[in-house]
Amino acid sequence: MATHSETSLGRRLLTGRFSYDFVGRRKGYYIASVIILIVAAAALLLRGLELGIEFRGGAEFQAPAKVTAQTVDEVREALGNSGVPDLEDSTITTIGEDTVRVQTRPLDQETEVPKVRAVVAETVQANPKDVANSIIGPTWGGQVAKQALIALVVFLALVALLIAIYFRNWKMSLAAILALFHDVIITVGLYALIGFTVTPASVIGLLTILGYSLYDTVVVYDKVRENTKDLAPGSPEYAERANLSINQVIVRSINTTLTGVLPVAALLFIGLPGPLKDLGLVLLIGMIAGAYSSLFLATPMLVDLRRNESSHVTAIESDDDAKPENAKKREKVAVAFDEEGTALRLTPTTADEDMDEGPADDASTDRQDAASTDTEQRKQPRHRPRSKRKR
Repeated sequence: MATHSETSLGRRLLTGRFSYDFVGRRKGYYIASVIILIVAAAALLLRGLELGIEFRGGAEFQAPAKVTAQTVDEVREALGNSGVPDLEDSTITTIGEDTVRVQTRPLDQETEVPKVRAVVAETVQANPKDVANSIIGPTWGGQVAKQALIALVVFLALVALLIAIYFRNWKMSLAAILALFHDVIITVGLYALIGFTVTPASVIGLLTILGYSLYDTVVVYDKVRENTKDLAPGSPEYAERANLSINQVIVRSINTTLTGVLPVAALLFIGLPGPLKDLGLVLLIGMIAGAYSSLFLATPMLVDLRRNESSHVTAIESDDDAKPENAKKREKVAVAFDEEGTALRLTPTTADEDMDEGPADDASTDRQDAASTDTEQRKQPRHRPRSKRKR
């Protein structure tokens, strides 16, 4: 009677007794990803990103208050009636239950800042002296954006180099970077589509999800390398082994993603204001997109890249094999899998030897028969004809 561990889905995936064809259905995933990327790019072009005060510059006010459900609406209405122009697009949030934060366009420190401070203090019933304000110039936001872009470029370059060196295959590096771009574009595009404000916390979250996405991809690639290390470049089994590798690590990838997504979703849906909410949204979108790309895109793209490479290498080797002086022995290996799903390499045989085994044996037999016949003839006594003597 089979135990539960032996019949579980994870065990069957690991040993290859049950397998979902990720590689065979890759065209459908490519089409779905292209559609999502088009929607994300359209959102970026048509709506654009809602940059926070840290990037566009402005004034910020924080006042102590007893926060209620009407506090944000009351402050917004008071700003509209303050006599200071262009405050309709101000961002008003609450921090905890005792603080109100107001972010506006850049204000004149001599005339406009005192008016806005007085209006905010009057609305929340606080002393104007207790209302803290700060002026943020757009230069600081530009520096943040520039440094974030530099960090992104350096990160991608180092990661591409590291993957290429570790796996000794630049096509693995290319497929991983393409999957990473997929995650970044989708995350930024959905940010624009939803209309969330881009803050420094959002940038930090965007850089963080790059690590999550690459972690899942590298885990899958490591299994692919383990299962395909004994295959020749032109082997038709590469796609099958790569698909087996995805199935062997899918349970681990899902568990890792759920472990990270659940607390992030709690931060987002509980409704905490400020940087935590911005960080939670970008992490949630990026981690889900990263898990999807590592399983459904990265390895199928690698199979396509290696397939083109394999056909080229096979053609070259076939031309070389046609020359007797450059004949190569191609190794034929029997492969099996143990209960843990690890590929086992059995005793190799040589293809050329297998192909030539029949003719070689026939030639050897002929030589042996000829030798035996010659030996028998030597053993037999020679009968010389008697010459007739003349008497």
